[in-house]
Amino acid sequence: MPIEITDNADQSRFEITVDGRLAGFAEYRLLPDRIVFTHTEVADEFEGQGLAGKLVARALDVSRDTGLKVVPLCPYVAKYITRHPEYQDLVAESAH
Repeated sequence: MPIEITDNADQSRFEITVDGRLAGFAEYRLLPDRIVFTHTEVADEFEGQGLAGKLVARALDVSRDTGLKVVPLCPYVAKYITRHPEYQDLVAESAH
């Protein structure tokens, strides 16, 4: 099953699709120097497949690549960063 993760800037969210079907998303607010993750959701039928983790990892990688600091208001994103310390340096100082 092909998995694709894209930044849907028009809807301010990263989306993950499985076999061309929307499986989940991570919503954000984009500011000049940071990205504020507000909500992450995976559809019930796709739960338990590790998709949320793949989605958030990709969103954080894109944030790093574009030089944005991260504000993890979304509890899932905050927990993911705690469990994956390689992303800790992305967290904006005001978000600590």
